Amino acid sequence: MKINSVVPKLGLTILLVIMIILFPLGFVSNKVFVYFYYNQIKEELDSLSTKYAQTTTMLDQQVIGMLETLGELTNKDIVVVDDEGKVMSNSGNSIYQVGSTINQVKYKLLTEGFPVEEELVRHSDDERFLSIGKPIIHEQQFIGAIFVIESLSQMDSSIKQIQEALILAGVGAVLLSVGIIIIVSKRLSKPLLQMEKAARSIAKGDFDTKLMIQSNDEIGSLSKAINELAIEVKSFRDNRREFFANISHELKTPITYLEGYAKILREDLVSSKEEQEQYLRIIEDESKRLSRLVSDLFELSKLEEGKLQVEFHEVDLEEVLENVFQKVKFKAIDKGISIRLQKSEKNSFMLGDGYRLEQVFINLMENAIQYTEKGLIEVVLAPTKEVITVHVMDSGVGIPQEDIPYVFDRFYRVDKSRSRGSGGTGLGLAIVKNLVELHHGNITVNSDVNKGTTFTVSFPIA
Repeated sequence: MKINSVVPKLGLTILLVIMIILFPLGFVSNKVFVYFYYNQIKEELDSLSTKYAQTTTMLDQQVIGMLETLGELTNKDIVVVDDEGKVMSNSGNSIYQVGSTINQVKYKLLTEGFPVEEELVRHSDDERFLSIGKPIIHEQQFIGAIFVIESLSQMDSSIKQIQEALILAGVGAVLLSVGIIIIVSKRLSKPLLQMEKAARSIAKGDFDTKLMIQSNDEIGSLSKAINELAIEVKSFRDNRREFFANISHELKTPITYLEGYAKILREDLVSSKEEQEQYLRIIEDESKRLSRLVSDLFELSKLEEGKLQVEFHEVDLEEVLENVFQKVKFKAIDKGISIRLQKSEKNSFMLGDGYRLEQVFINLMENAIQYTEKGLIEVVLAPTKEVITVHVMDSGVGIPQEDIPYVFDRFYRVDKSRSRGSGGTGLGLAIVKNLVELHHGNITVNSDVNKGTTFTVSFPIA
């Protein structure tokens, strides 16, 4: 396993978090135990020293003997000091020696009625003691002091055991955490590693790679996204191949015509002037079709890349439809088809590019004329408060239901032979869809075979 892979990184991160939690927790726990034991001893010494000092009214041998007995019973050292600060009695093995004099600072505090609390260390064995001394006041006169002293060695021993237990628990927790982290890290990183493998397979062209979606969380969502990416990339590759195949086919046909008829004319193989004119007309038509194809390709390329220059301003869609109607009606009349524009009295203003909007409806109306042999073509303008809807309806050959989802694809033809013969490039509806979406609009199609087709275009109203 690589040290820079996701498993050790994830594991080390989790372990670091656990250590960050454990160390302060252990430190605080240790301090709490120390404070608890120390405070318990201190409260007990304070209580005993206060009780002894308040119940003592004189310092004779009988009282001193009683105090020494109490020291043995309570397992505490009791030191009695006279009014001059001299140690009169010591019931245990504390550092106060009988006959010695206590520190002057402590003596002064005691004579002023203040208690004395301190930690002492016996230098012979470095044993620590906690000492609390209280003055003996009788009839408002200082007659001496009583110190209650306890060794802290038992507390230190208990704290050491607790510390060892905490360290052992911490080590055990870390080891247990490491085991759990390894399992959890592998479990969490397994789908990520599978995604990496799948992504590399997709990059190499294996678009049939599928990831199992085993959860509904972010990892499951990412797996789903990678599966969708594989489908999209495969679709893009297939579309690109189809696009180049279609381009090659579309260019090959007019180029073949141009080469063939140009060769006939160059070698003077025509038998009459009429035949020569016919060949020249074919060459002209194919040249125009080739020019339209190249122009449509550039237009579609700019649209799909978002590089088409458009100028948005307030446009009256009714006026746009009037202009388009005037341009295409003669083509419909020449074909013997009735064409009608149904206007509306409601507001039909929108934000858009007038020239591009004309391009949309010229394509739709010419498409309707092309695939209608007889009957009526009707354009209906139907504005509402929120959108402006335009229906372009014909009574033509119609579109089979299985072909409707693909009519806006590049080079897609329902009747390939017919549309190629009539000079179509197969890009008109793709351009229309992109232009409509550029205007934040929507276009749909409904059709019945041998009954007609209706294209519905909607734009947000200005």
